[in-house]
Amino acid sequence: MGETAARPLRADAERSVRAILEAAERVLSSDPGASMEQIATAAGVARTTIHRRFAHRQALIDALASSAARQLVQAVEDGRPDTAPPLVALHRITANVLEVKGAWAFALELPAEPGSEAAALHEDIGRRCITVLERARADKLIDEAADLHWMRRVYYALLGESLRGSPDDTDIDTDTLAARIIETLLHGAGPRT
Repeated sequence: MGETAARPLRADAERSVRAILEAAERVLSSDPGASMEQIATAAGVARTTIHRRFAHRQALIDALASSAARQLVQAVEDGRPDTAPPLVALHRITANVLEVKGAWAFALELPAEPGSEAAALHEDIGRRCITVLERARADKLIDEAADLHWMRRVYYALLGESLRGSPDDTDIDTDTLAARIIETLLHGAGPRT
């Protein structure tokens, strides 16, 4: 996770790292140039605590990106992509991903460094997405000639636009947004037949 220690963290150290990462997300979302000291203050820890866990700012950023990516992987897994009926899996995954992306917007917008844990996790998520789309195609929810890699890109774009939202969307819950995304992905804006 970017910490200097290779062994598992004690519970208090793990809480400290979690508090630092949560504070880093909040602080860097509003000020991407914020200092380690500002992040430490927001986390309620000493600056030395951050430096003990993260050798430098980039190590903290890398840990933030990896932590957010792991949460995204868990959101996908919680949707049961291999076992739930494809339409159910798509909806669950979409609602879960909206929650995680909403909470970790800064970290998930960071470009993943090639070869990093975050990059590998995002690649895995992309493969899982294709698997769910293949299952949806097998259930005749998607045309057999559809380009699934293009559909994945459209799906990601729909997620992004839903998160950016509009003034009309402020009171919409994630399940409703997920339903809209899936409806648009599978049926577009054309008339129902």
